[in-house]
Amino acid sequence: MSANTIIDTAPLGALIRYTDGSPKPPARFTKKLAAWERSNGVGRLVKKEPPRPFPTWTAPASFTLHEGNFSSEGVILVTIMRSHSADSRLVFEVAEEPKAGQVRVLLDFGGNTELLHLAESITAAELWIAREGYRNARLQVVGAEGERAGEAGIAA
Repeated sequence: MSANTIIDTAPLGALIRYTDGSPKPPARFTKKLAAWERSNGVGRLVKKEPPRPFPTWTAPASFTLHEGNFSSEGVILVTIMRSHSADSRLVFEVAEEPKAGQVRVLLDFGGNTELLHLAESITAAELWIAREGYRNARLQVVGAEGERAGEAGIAA
C-alpha cells in the first residue's frame, strides 16, 4: 500500500507497518541494523495532514506515526513520532485497526485532528484526560455513526 492510500483510507488509531523491502541485517552489524530500523517499523497513526502551500513550494500531504515512548520511573522522557510524506517510497500496510467500542481521545488544532490516546472505554478515556489535563480534548467512539465524517465527537 502506498502512503497516499494510508492517508486516504486508514483510520486514526490504526497500527501501520512500513518497510523498504530489505532484509533485516544481523544484530552484530549495529550501524546497518540502526539504518534498517529507520526504514522498517510499526507505529500508531496519530495525525494526517493535507498538502500545505508555501510561497515557493507545496509540502505534500503526510501522516504521523507514534512509534513509542522512553520513560523512567513512570515519567515519559522522549516520545518517538515519525512523519511520512505522501511521496514516500516505503511500502505501508494496516496491521491492525481500532476495535469497535474503543474510544479515541482527539485534539483539534490548526485545522488538523491529532490522536492523543486510544482507550478501551469512555470511562478509561475520561480518566486519561483527567490525569493528563487536556481540557480541549474530545472523545470519539470507534464504530459510531458518522465517525468517518468526523461528526461522532463527544465533548470531554
